[in-house]
Amino acid sequence: MFSFKTESIFGQTKQLEREIDQFVDILSEVGLVFKTIIPSYLSNGASNKFDEMVKQVSEMESKADKITKEVERTLYEETLIPDSRSDVLRLLEHMDELIGMYQGNCYHFSIQKPDFPEEFHEDLKNLTETVVNCVESLCLTVRSFFRDIKSVRDNAHKVTYYEKESDKQFSSLARKIFDTDLSLDKKMHLRYFVEKIDRICDHAEDIADEVQIYAIKRAI
Repeated sequence: MFSFKTESIFGQTKQLEREIDQFVDILSEVGLVFKTIIPSYLSNGASNKFDEMVKQVSEMESKADKITKEVERTLYEETLIPDSRSDVLRLLEHMDELIGMYQGNCYHFSIQKPDFPEEFHEDLKNLTETVVNCVESLCLTVRSFFRDIKSVRDNAHKVTYYEKESDKQFSSLARKIFDTDLSLDKKMHLRYFVEKIDRICDHAEDIADEVQIYAIKRAI
């Protein structure tokens, strides 16, 4: 069994701790907005409210980019536990990609305006909620890595659980889409959007696996 070191990876600095917290907050907030964006689109299409939320996601993504640069600067100014700097930078980069996936989904809906028949609305909302829950669990995993490393495995397990649920929901919805009398091109178009949402969970699970590896490295 590994005996995890419990001290904070931040060492004595509070600046880095605040910046990491701000970044994870943004990732969480983008997810919460995304969970509202999809139902809004399904109910009202690309309305003004929808466009405002898409803009909000874009602004938060830009803010996350700025924080990433601030973290990078702080990492080279402050003293960290040895060998932690590259892990932190890589982790932030991959979480920033996750924010980009949220943003990309928003833009795809905004530009292509898919027409989802009402019979698929509830399933798509449920898939979206599962995906956001998966990313929320990732946020907890990341926070635990920096503050309470013993909790990393438990939180990462939740990420895996939601990723599996997302796969099931994606497969079920895709099957329903292809069982309809819609034209093949429309079936492929709708499946594309469902798959793009599901992929957020795949990336979140990859990051959770990555955090667990970093946690083991700290235990050695």
